[in-house]
Amino acid sequence: MAEKTNKSIMLDIAPLRAEDRKRWDVLARSYKAFYETELPDSTYDEIWNRLLIGDRIFGFGAHLHGNLIGITHYVFQPTVWKEDVCYLQDLFVDETARGHGVARALIERVAQTAREQKASALYWQTRQDNFTARALYDKIAHHKGFIRYDYTLE
Repeated sequence: MAEKTNKSIMLDIAPLRAEDRKRWDVLARSYKAFYETELPDSTYDEIWNRLLIGDRIFGFGAHLHGNLIGITHYVFQPTVWKEDVCYLQDLFVDETARGHGVARALIERVAQTAREQKASALYWQTRQDNFTARALYDKIAHHKGFIRYDYTLE
């Protein structure tokens, strides 16, 4: 679906497709590097295959002139008290394309899908010191003060 961003560029926001694999790999690895996470190649292969078949995880790509410049991955989760919620797990835009509304367009496309699936909420998280992303997030969503804790199971 073509979307005009706030900087007047035309993006094609669409489900990830087979021909996106090479650029997706670059963007996904850059995203994981930002969060200081190393994964084996086999994990990227597995996630890519699951994304393509929609195996409980989904993804959109932002294309500009046919080039993949941004990605997002999301899942639907059951909750106890409400209908399923949509969790936007990953969002990454190539550094050369930042500041042109690509991240916002990806979020809006996930939000549209969440509405279509009758999700009761859309949420995501980021590092506290990710000020660049938070500048956008604070404009389009509400931080409700929750803090995440991770309990190691290994």
